Amino acid sequence: MTEFRYELLAQDGKARLGRIHTAHGVIDTPTFMPVGTAATVKGMLPENVADTGAQILLGNTYHLMLRPGAERIARLGGLHKFMNWDKPILTDSGGYQVMSLAKLRKITEEGVTFKSHIDGRKFNLTPERSMEIQHLLGSTITMAFDECTPFPATEQQARESMQMSMRWAKRSKDAFVNREGYALYGIQQGSVFENLRRESSEKLAELDLPGHSVGGLAVGEGQQIMFDTLDFCVDMLPANKPRYLMGVGKPSDLVGAVMRGIDQFDCVLPTRSGRNAQAFTHRGTLNLKNGRHRDDDRPLDDQCGCPACTKYSRAYLHHLIKAGEILGAVLLTWHNLAYYQDLMRGMREAIAKGRMDVFARDFHAGQEGGDIDPMPIIED
Repeated sequence: MTEFRYELLAQDGKARLGRIHTAHGVIDTPTFMPVGTAATVKGMLPENVADTGAQILLGNTYHLMLRPGAERIARLGGLHKFMNWDKPILTDSGGYQVMSLAKLRKITEEGVTFKSHIDGRKFNLTPERSMEIQHLLGSTITMAFDECTPFPATEQQARESMQMSMRWAKRSKDAFVNREGYALYGIQQGSVFENLRRESSEKLAELDLPGHSVGGLAVGEGQQIMFDTLDFCVDMLPANKPRYLMGVGKPSDLVGAVMRGIDQFDCVLPTRSGRNAQAFTHRGTLNLKNGRHRDDDRPLDDQCGCPACTKYSRAYLHHLIKAGEILGAVLLTWHNLAYYQDLMRGMREAIAKGRMDVFARDFHAGQEGGDIDPMPIIED
């Protein structure tokens, strides 16, 4: 088995090029993790997700405990076998879903009692149960159970939430089953308050966990506040361990966060947007519902090598979307995932060459330049 460890290869400003060694393979960082909430990346075969360059996926404790159940997945050989993915898997602890279920849950020091959004059944989720579920799933990277502090929150609300999450982090560590090549990440909380982020980091340092994440951002505060918070909170985390920004984000979020020292990301945006006719490209975000594409025989993005861009035209993709064909969502999802992996690969190469500032400048110029001029529309 391989020891779980982070290897720093190069640094350009705060941006870091590295590798995470795990029991299920190596992860090159900075990395983006496609979201496979219910043991599938929606609209994609696992081998096609791997073809985009993805080296790790994210699964979700809350959703998998409800359906099909962690014990069932364990009986069937674990999450890797169940979903036919032999690379690393990180599982969210369920903390974010707890926040989003405000009308269906009750939080106490012990944990959270909530009603299933599927059938109304009552469940209890504690740090110990979250660790048990993630162990049953066989997660390569387990997340500590926490309460994701909503935004906005007063400093007192953020303090109480953070301190409970730190107590839950200690219980998570005590319940985690140590195995070579597997890891438990702590989650830094504290909302936008520097003193609370520092206190959270100090509590996590006492636990000496192999990785850390920044939680409680991308919950409605906006990009500038997120960046302002990252400017001080990332430096509070150990430099010799991976740093993961949870639930982020748009392409510009990824570039800005990498420049602030983040190594790992996840977000539903590329897959959800693909199902809703949006494509992320080197020239910005495009809406394939727009009629300007209906006579356009050019590729979606001439800098992309995915099937949507190399084998089909904008006109065809527009037709699929307007006709409600499943293939439209599949191709746009595939493209978006490929674009995100290309973006991460480009940043890794830029950091290695000490050119991250140039990369960021060119990225923003491309996004702000806008799409290619439209083709003339031929009226039938």
